Amino acid sequence: MTRPADEHHGVLVLSCKDVPGIVHAVSGLLVDEQCTIVESHQFDSRTSGMFYMRVEFAHADGSPLDLQRLCTAFEPIAQRFGMNWRIADRDERQRVLIMVSQYPHCLNDLLFRNSIGELNLDVVAIVSNHPTLSDIADFYGIPFHHIPVTKDTKPEAEAALMELVREKDVELVVLARYMQILSDDLCRQLEGRAINIHHSMLPSFKGARPYHQAHARGVKFIGATAHYVTADLDEGPIIEQEMLRVNHSLSPEQLAARGREAETRALAHAVRWHTENRVVILGNRTVVFE
Repeated sequence: MTRPADEHHGVLVLSCKDVPGIVHAVSGLLVDEQCTIVESHQFDSRTSGMFYMRVEFAHADGSPLDLQRLCTAFEPIAQRFGMNWRIADRDERQRVLIMVSQYPHCLNDLLFRNSIGELNLDVVAIVSNHPTLSDIADFYGIPFHHIPVTKDTKPEAEAALMELVREKDVELVVLARYMQILSDDLCRQLEGRAINIHHSMLPSFKGARPYHQAHARGVKFIGATAHYVTADLDEGPIIEQEMLRVNHSLSPEQLAARGREAETRALAHAVRWHTENRVVILGNRTVVFE
């Protein structure tokens, strides 16, 4: 049977201790609710004894889903297996706030991908500690908020940011080369809903001028790491990494240009997977159902 291209899809993501009967219970409920499975991924972690699953589903007749009803129906199963879980509308656009300093490549890449439908974001604000990139925000019709940050004004700046997050019901904060270290308190407030891009294959070449450090060491690969923000600087759960082969003929400036390619790809992948409910955090690691 040919399925309509615009049919309503739901997504169930869960994690729990691995015991017999989980897949049977999930699929049985979907059958009872007249749903068909469109896409399914699962992972049994032998090291932790945990089970992870992502199921995308739709009504067999293509009619709209009642996700609230499905949540109520699923609750007894979730309680029986002690699950952490969520059911979401696959096509619902997450409300995203992007933070940036003066490097435009990651910001511009995310906004362009979103404009052509490659991402499904509702970008409600762009925040920067510099006014430099306001033209990009204007081009895409997104409110731009200049919040300067100094050592003395950092608490006030972070308070203004969190007020924006609350006011605009932000679900995800993306640090698209935002060159300020967030306080431990802010990291805790944004835990699990803030993604950062780092200009190396962590933990290598931290700090300033990473591509000059890489050039001085004669590296053969450069890359970028997209990870969740935590109070441990650049140590949060990794979502995606990109790697590019380089050689001795490239200057630091050429390495930086190649590095920007890796940064934009890694960040775009991480944002897409998060907003499509494809990422499950397990301690300091992630399971990503691509």
